[in-house]
Amino acid sequence: MTWLTVTRGDAPLLVSMPHTGTTLPDGIENDLVSRELALHDTDWWIDRLYDFAAGLGATIVHTAISRTVIDVNRDPSGASLYPGQATTGLCPVTTFDGRPLYRPGREPDAGEIERRKQTYFTPYHDALAQEVSRLRKAHPAIVVYDCHSIRSFVPRLFDGELPILNIGTNGGLSAAPEIERLVVEACAGSSVSHVLNGRFKGGWITRSLGNPAAGVHAVQMEIACRGYIDETEEGAPVYDPAVATPMRLFLTDLLTSLRDRAAAMA
Repeated sequence: MTWLTVTRGDAPLLVSMPHTGTTLPDGIENDLVSRELALHDTDWWIDRLYDFAAGLGATIVHTAISRTVIDVNRDPSGASLYPGQATTGLCPVTTFDGRPLYRPGREPDAGEIERRKQTYFTPYHDALAQEVSRLRKAHPAIVVYDCHSIRSFVPRLFDGELPILNIGTNGGLSAAPEIERLVVEACAGSSVSHVLNGRFKGGWITRSLGNPAAGVHAVQMEIACRGYIDETEEGAPVYDPAVATPMRLFLTDLLTSLRDRAAAMA
């Protein structure tokens, strides 16, 4: 599967990249309003921002398939992870702003959603499960770190400007207090705004894999795009290393600390 990449490391750290993909299979792209709109909510350049992770010994699981095709960070049953709040579904039919992604009458039906689940969703989660199992056999505890980004202003999803660092541990259920505290203290020591379990508490990856009692501690990090790219540009943003460097340095220290803390846990 050329769209699914697993880079194996030996450290007690698994990095998930579910929303950086820009691949739209032809049979799906033909039904969409436009490629540009379909990629509007991509987690732009997150794979490049975190390209240091392999050097830390982390295992990286990455999908090249766009979240518009299927969102591998949603409940596979289709149930909302944020009941009562605006969100997008397993196979989104609108952007975060509420704009239709598909031409009229071309939205995926139940059969097509099931096909996409079997083709893309299940293999991604199988890969995550296999790597969790492999790493747990080698370490008493591991951290699953789920990487995300989002525009700083999305009025349909949240009011005002989003904090730059948005930590999600499913209300403390997906990671031990010491892991959660490490992340919060690191963010508090940075020069940017942060929040714990605010608008984004962690998606399906964090919620399904996080099991502190079994030695698996899952954390989602949702970064507001202004923290590492120029959000004022029209269309797909350009990655500027000079703009991204401060965030990369912070994230390198954070993931190093998470790796070392997991290694020290009994």
